[in-house]
Amino acid sequence: MRTLTYRITIAVAALFAAALCHGQTPQRIAARATPADYQAHAQTGNFIIAADFDGHSVSTPDAVFSSEEYVSFEVAFFGPAGSKLILNPNDFKLRIKGKKAPLEAQPYALVFHGLKDPEWEQTVVQEKKEAQSKTSIGGAGGGNNDGPPPQPKMPIGVERRMEQRVEKAALPEGDRPLPEAGLIFFQYRGKTSSMQTLELVYTGAAGKATLSLQP
Repeated sequence: MRTLTYRITIAVAALFAAALCHGQTPQRIAARATPADYQAHAQTGNFIIAADFDGHSVSTPDAVFSSEEYVSFEVAFFGPAGSKLILNPNDFKLRIKGKKAPLEAQPYALVFHGLKDPEWEQTVVQEKKEAQSKTSIGGAGGGNNDGPPPQPKMPIGVERRMEQRVEKAALPEGDRPLPEAGLIFFQYRGKTSSMQTLELVYTGAAGKATLSLQP
């Protein structure tokens, strides 16, 4: 079974390495045409903040990943032509079900722990099925007591590429020309269906605003 697992790992790594070689540089998230293109938006002074709730999905322009420990929001800032605004993910807090104590936004790097790539996992499953089928047909199964092979570990290169995509998609910090958009993250391990109501609270350079969203 060790040999089978090794073959699966090598095959899957080769597939993803080929895809990465032909892939583009990780892309930033572009703001949509108008604030109305998001689930919620609110005005504060001369600026408008908009947001979508993505749940446990981590949606980048290049791929969609998932996290069991964090939820993500895509936020965007709009302002007058030629305007700039100092952006910081820490300007956001998340209030769930009206609780007084909101959650603090977390650095994107913390999301790397436990981050999953459904496309990678599906490829692993498919390669495992094909490898086991070939082994069974070839009569080299190694006996019936070996049990299923362990889950192959994602190659470092593929894992790093996934992290780079999330890093690029995160809300940029600093004085930025508008419109601007990106992902922010909050630690939440429960089911999104149990959230009931969400309030994304912003307090930053643009002023104050609260966006009400549905899980």
